[in-house]
Amino acid sequence: MNKRALLIDADLLDNGTRHPNLALMKISGYLKKKGYEVKLLTDYNNLSHSDYDEIYISKVFTFTNYPPILDSIPDEKKQKGGTGFFPDGNSEDLKDEIEHHMPDYNLYDEYIDIKTKSGRSKKYFSDYLDYSIGFTTRGCFRKCPFCVNKKYDKVIRHSPVSEFLDPDRKRIYLWDDNILAYEKWYEIFDELNQTGKPFQFRQGLDIRLLTKEKAKVLANSKYWGDIIFAFDNIDEKDHIIRKLELWKKYSDRQTKFFLLTGYYRQDEKDIEETFERIKILMHYQCLPYIMRHENYLNSEFRSLYIQLARWCNQPNIFKKMSFRQFCEANQKYHEKAKNNKKTLCSSYDVMVKFEEAFPSIAKKYFDIRYGSGGEL
Repeated sequence: MNKRALLIDADLLDNGTRHPNLALMKISGYLKKKGYEVKLLTDYNNLSHSDYDEIYISKVFTFTNYPPILDSIPDEKKQKGGTGFFPDGNSEDLKDEIEHHMPDYNLYDEYIDIKTKSGRSKKYFSDYLDYSIGFTTRGCFRKCPFCVNKKYDKVIRHSPVSEFLDPDRKRIYLWDDNILAYEKWYEIFDELNQTGKPFQFRQGLDIRLLTKEKAKVLANSKYWGDIIFAFDNIDEKDHIIRKLELWKKYSDRQTKFFLLTGYYRQDEKDIEETFERIKILMHYQCLPYIMRHENYLNSEFRSLYIQLARWCNQPNIFKKMSFRQFCEANQKYHEKAKNNKKTLCSSYDVMVKFEEAFPSIAKKYFDIRYGSGGEL
């Protein structure tokens, strides 16, 4: 009788996630090749660990919750992994024969079938169905304090694209930590372009490492979707601007930047510095994507962080409205929906209160608009 293995994607079952768990897909592919019967848990109802010989539990996010029954599973039967369990990034690596195994791209089929039959659009599961997924390199030398990736001192080659490429899938996405820091980065782009498939790096690319050669290759590659960089610290403003000038010489495609907020501080200065980064990106017709570190919850301005994310992270709104216009539009909708002009919606309320407390910051930033140019 074949051994039975149960795989549990804790993030999927708690919060839902748009991304399949690559480690679990590799484990599944490896175990199936060894003759195991493998099942992905689709819900926690009637879970009985006695039905399985081995249980693998993974979670990426520290805030993911799971039921106590998982802790009651004997340690000799279960293995836990992922940054959700080991936020310092020091979890045990997968064995080489698993790490370099072709992912099981059918692992989530049953779950997707259940969800689509209950009304979820199949398009929602594009990342599960349309992409080959992997790492071509691992590591980053930056060791940013907010990042879990501190295992490596440099970027190293991890695998060829062929190791995880499914010819039947339309596109490729990659989880490389810092591809532009790899000494032979051009070899990776050659491999990717030779597949003929559109590809995308899902981590924010390190624009600080951009050169003329890298800009040319990136701009002329078969890239899918927005080019995504990161702009986490206002202290790097001048360097980022120089690299943006370089990038714009070679590309006119839509470019997006992850903006970390609420990490270094959670006061009005952080709000001001966030707006300054937004202004710089507006000047170069780039899109900001607000990434709120959980520290923002400690701020008296936490509601403002939320509204900044709502404004910036919806490109169709961000391109049309200043922050003030966004808040005013929300207030008009609130008045119409509630048939009440006496109360304020959350966005308009926080805008008014912040402007009263810090009028100079509001005057400088609340009315700036995408595409309006202006001096930096």
